Amino acid sequence: MDFDFDLFVIGGGSGGVRAGRLTAAAGYRVGLAEEYRMGGTCVIRGCVPKKLMVYASAFKDAFEDAAGFGWSVGETRFDWAKLIAAKDAEIARLEGIYHANLEKAGTRIFAARARLVDAHTVSLSTGEVFSAKHILIATGGTPFVPAIEGAEHVITSNEIFHLESQPKRILIVGGGYIACEFAGIMNGLGTNVTQFYRGAQILRGFDDEVRGHVAGEMMTRGVNLHVGTDVTSITRVDGGLLVKCTNGALTEVDQILYATGRNPATADLGLDRVGLETGRRGEIPVDQWSQTAIPSIYAVGDVTDRVALTPVAIREGAAFFETVFNANPTMADHEDIPTAVFTQPEIGTVGLSEEAARELEPIEVYRSDFRPMLNILAGRSERMLMKMIISQASRRVLGVHIIGHSAAEMIQMVGIAIKMGATKEDFDRTMALHPSAAEELVTMKEPVRAG
Repeated sequence: MDFDFDLFVIGGGSGGVRAGRLTAAAGYRVGLAEEYRMGGTCVIRGCVPKKLMVYASAFKDAFEDAAGFGWSVGETRFDWAKLIAAKDAEIARLEGIYHANLEKAGTRIFAARARLVDAHTVSLSTGEVFSAKHILIATGGTPFVPAIEGAEHVITSNEIFHLESQPKRILIVGGGYIACEFAGIMNGLGTNVTQFYRGAQILRGFDDEVRGHVAGEMMTRGVNLHVGTDVTSITRVDGGLLVKCTNGALTEVDQILYATGRNPATADLGLDRVGLETGRRGEIPVDQWSQTAIPSIYAVGDVTDRVALTPVAIREGAAFFETVFNANPTMADHEDIPTAVFTQPEIGTVGLSEEAARELEPIEVYRSDFRPMLNILAGRSERMLMKMIISQASRRVLGVHIIGHSAAEMIQMVGIAIKMGATKEDFDRTMALHPSAAEELVTMKEPVRAG
C-alpha cells in the first residue's frame, strides 16, 4: 500500500518534534500536526517559562543579601508586565526555532488538530485526510481540576503565564512540584501566597526528609502552607474570590491556581474509533518500544503511562526513530533519572528515596545539614541538606538528594556517577573541591543511620 507519509506525528511537543525531525532528516516523508503552538507544554507553558519566572523571583533574595556583602541597593520595584512581555518574546523565539528545525529537516507541518480514523489514517480539523505507515501520538498532558463548586473561577498552570496583572493574594491548591514551585515564584515576586494541600505533607513521592525540609523553609520564607486542607467551594465576591475549605475557614484571594496534577491529553483523538483503550487517567499504554496495542500506532511523552518529564519524552522520541526507522531497536532508559524541583530552596534528586531503598535491602544513610557560605554574610538562616543512600551489600549509591542553591546543577553530574554504578568509596576517593557546597558529597564519612 502506498501511504501519503511514512510517519504522521500528532502533537508538536518535545517528544513528537524530536521523532519527527530525526525521521524527516533521514529521508522519510513526515507530517506533523499541532493545533496550538509548537514546543508543547515544556516550551510554551511549562519548564521554560516557569524557570524564567523562578529566576525573576530570586532577585528579591539577591537584593536583600547584597547588603551583607557590602553593597548598597536602592529602592526596588517589580514590574509584572515587563516580565511577561520578556517571557513571551523568548517563547516566541524558541517556537520559531522548533518550526525552522522541522522544516529544514523536511517535515510538513499542519497547524490543525488531528484525529485517528483508523490504524493508518488521520483526519485534520482543516478537512484534510492523510494515510501513514506509522502514526506517533505525542499530545502531552493537560491540567486536571477536580469538580468543585466554583471551579469555573480558578486558573491552572496554563493560564498563570498569561495573567495581565500580578495578583496581590493567591491561593495555590496542590502539593506536587508544580504547586510548590509556583508558591515560591509568586512569594518571591511579592504576592501573598497561601497553599492548600489535602495530604499530610507536600511533594508526595519524594524522600520524606526532603519533603519536611522544603516545607519548613517555604514557610520560613513566607508561604502560608496548610497541609491536610482542601477547598470545598469558591464564590466570587466584591473583593475577589471567597474560598471555603474543609475545616470550615474562609479565605479571600484575588486568584486561585489549581496545580492538582496533569492528565494525558487523549480526549477527542479518535482512540475509541480505532479500538485503542486507555488507562484510568486517559494514558495510552505502550511497550518498551513505545508501541501501542495497534502495531502501526506509537506514543511517547506525557500521553503515555510512563515518566512525565521533557527529557524523557525527547529520549523516547529518539528511541522511536532508532527502532522504527533506523533498524536499531532502542529502549529509552527510565531508571535513575536526575530530577530538579525549582522550589525555593530548590531540590535535586536522583535514584531512590530512603523509604523506597529500605523496602528493597539494608542501607546506610549519610547526611549533611549545614548553612552554606552564601548565607553567612547575608545573615540568612536557610540551610542546605545533602543526603546519600548506600547499599550495605554492594556499597553502590542508590540515591542522592540535595536541597539548596544550585541543587539542580549538582544533581545532573551526580546522576552520571550513579548511572555508572558508583559506590560510596568512589565518592570518598574523589578529592573535595573547596570551598563549595558540593564538596559535602565527598566528605561525609560516617552514616547517620542504617537498617
